[in-house]
Amino acid sequence: MLRINDHIAIADWELVESFTRAQGPGGQNVNKVSTAVELRFEAERSPHLTAPVKARLKRLAGRKWTLDGAIIIRAEETRSQARNRELARERLAEMIRAALVAPKRRVKTKPTLGSQRRRLKAKAIRGEVKSMRGKVGDDE
Repeated sequence: MLRINDHIAIADWELVESFTRAQGPGGQNVNKVSTAVELRFEAERSPHLTAPVKARLKRLAGRKWTLDGAIIIRAEETRSQARNRELARERLAEMIRAALVAPKRRVKTKPTLGSQRRRLKAKAIRGEVKSMRGKVGDDE
């Protein structure tokens, strides 16, 4: 069971862990021990998440979201399988916590009369400067 907050906990059947050999340097240890963790969370089928949360989670996950609605998180930072497992679970929990926060609605506002006048005055000055850049004529 992965606890997200006081109200939401992810069941074990929704999480699938597989262990593989990690990439990069590490000597003999990296060649014989499967320390990298690939955590798969069936987000689309999860009964614990609402539809808006799933939509935000899909946007946050990006390339980690698969076509069948699962999130795949890979952790291979440490040489310890248990620590990599904790890191992957914590990343998933942070992603879900971020998706739980609903964005604030934007309140439309009108520009003030003073700001409109300042903008038009600046445009007039700029237009005057540009009009003075033309060719100089012989009108003497």
